[in-house]
Amino acid sequence: MVTTIQLRENVKNELDRLKESGKETYEEVILNLMSIAEECKREKEELLIEECKVMAQDSLRITKKWEATDRKLDWEW
Repeated sequence: MVTTIQLRENVKNELDRLKESGKETYEEVILNLMSIAEECKREKEELLIEECKVMAQDSLRITKKWEATDRKLDWEW
């Protein structure tokens, strides 16, 4: 089923500008943009996971340093 959508002239012009070939349809341009958006989202999630891993390693390193200090101090009140 084909659905008609309304686009402002400036949006149509931008879609025309994004066409990789003169015969590419607006649907193909939009599908390419959706693919790029999904790829960016996936990369962003992967980078976030990697950054969390780095932060966890830093936190563990700091905790281990404080454990050594904690053993030296008498914390009894």
